[in-house]
Amino acid sequence: MEKLRWGILGTGRIAGLFARGVRASEKGRLAAVGSRAQATAEAFASEHGVGRTHNSYQALIEDSSVQAVYVGTPHPTHADLAIRAVEAGKHVLCEKPLTMNLEEARRVAAAARAHGVLLMEAFMYRCHPQTAKIVELVKGGVLGRIGLVQATFSFRRDFVPSQRLWSKKLGGGGILDVGCYPVSLARLVAGAASGKPFVDPAAVNGAGEFHLESGVDTVAAATLQFPGGLIAQVSCGIALQQDSAARIYGTEGWLHVPSPFVLPFDGGKSSLWLHRKGAAPPEEIVVEAGPLYGIEADAFASAAEAGLKDVPAMSVDDSLGNMAALDRWRAAIGLTYPGEREEGAGQ
Repeated sequence: MEKLRWGILGTGRIAGLFARGVRASEKGRLAAVGSRAQATAEAFASEHGVGRTHNSYQALIEDSSVQAVYVGTPHPTHADLAIRAVEAGKHVLCEKPLTMNLEEARRVAAAARAHGVLLMEAFMYRCHPQTAKIVELVKGGVLGRIGLVQATFSFRRDFVPSQRLWSKKLGGGGILDVGCYPVSLARLVAGAASGKPFVDPAAVNGAGEFHLESGVDTVAAATLQFPGGLIAQVSCGIALQQDSAARIYGTEGWLHVPSPFVLPFDGGKSSLWLHRKGAAPPEEIVVEAGPLYGIEADAFASAAEAGLKDVPAMSVDDSLGNMAALDRWRAAIGLTYPGEREEGAGQ
């Protein structure tokens, strides 16, 4: 079977990680890379073994050798580039967040469905066997009835005005960059607890701290209330180092996930710690898997090969629900971006 031919939009760090993953994958190969400048495209191609280069994003999108486009550009460009790619008949794997807000995400989803192509938001952790094991444990009832999920993705970076993370124009800040991960996990666990792929929260409340000069959110937290009583406490940040872990508490025990989102890039082992009610010490559950981004690329390629409308690990409806929850979190703390309505996050 011919391997899926990937075109990479963007030449930043995350694009490089994905390109490395494609090279390690079983079902994909790198066909072309597109950048706004020929020099950066050529440098990326040289580093990652890409055969064709383009000095514009549109040229990459129009390249007939490309079957699937990976969008690894800054957040505010995602919607436009994804729509242009699906209109050109390409499958699209778009970095998270899928778009800046739900309104944009709905447009991208509608375009993908209208053109009959595959669309996935690139939550790489969703394709990893560790995440499947978490879902299995929750569904299997070993933790009992799930009452609380705690999940964090946060790091500390110094303020550099020219960097994307600190620019409102480029969609910087914590919620969109990394807060989307714990929200996604909480919705996944809530779904597993009720026998569904995901569940959306009935209520979202939040608090956040803003950088005085840039206006981006530096630290933020939210409480998500799900139907049936499950509660999630999620937090994120770009200016505060926190324990980027997850804990899932049930009536019969709890599960500690030391690294729920950033798993071994080149493959290897990860661990979950199961604390059973009345038992000590905790039980270590070891999960071994291949390269993180290679697994993601193969999950996408398998869905494309099978003619599926969604990648099972991260459906379009799941992404729309996640964007809706992020909109509500941002609205709760009063965070808007250029071009959005003042009342919040483009609902």
